[in-house]
Amino acid sequence: RCAGRVEVFHNKQWGTVCDDNWDLLDAEVVCRQLDCGRALSAPGWAQFGRGNGIIWMDETNCTGKETMLSACPARQWGINNCYHGEDAGVVCSEAPNCRVVPPPAAGLDALSISFLFAGSNVSSFAPVRLVDGPGRCAGRVEVFHNWKWGTVCDDSWDFADATVVCQQLDCG
Repeated sequence: RCAGRVEVFHNKQWGTVCDDNWDLLDAEVVCRQLDCGRALSAPGWAQFGRGNGIIWMDETNCTGKETMLSACPARQWGINNCYHGEDAGVVCSEAPNCRVVPPPAAGLDALSISFLFAGSNVSSFAPVRLVDGPGRCAGRVEVFHNWKWGTVCDDSWDFADATVVCQQLDCG
């Protein structure tokens, strides 16, 4: 299941979303944007851990019909009265296609959920994908960095590394 702290990529920087006014309608937009099904809950108070750095969004007020969180009414980017103890989260109904949505071009925004696996925080700050494989959970590992996708060198690559990728992509 897709669940975790919501983070947005804006102005070439990842940041969190404040839970002021955060509700199921806001979570619905996040779950839809990440192709994770319907929103089951919209936890606040940093239930999935405190982020760090900038808090990009505050007083988010989605109608639930928006296709992107950045399209929802909110305070100006980076203007807030919050601290990271108020980071917003989501719990979505599905996980099969849950992913980080990378910015398609410089200057555009992206959305991520910082996932929790087995009690440890596995950051989705570095979007990962599998390509040229027989299915969604097999293929060459690529990471999104500096506005482009690139391969991962296999030096010292082992089962533990593969396990992290599989968990990040919800592939078991």
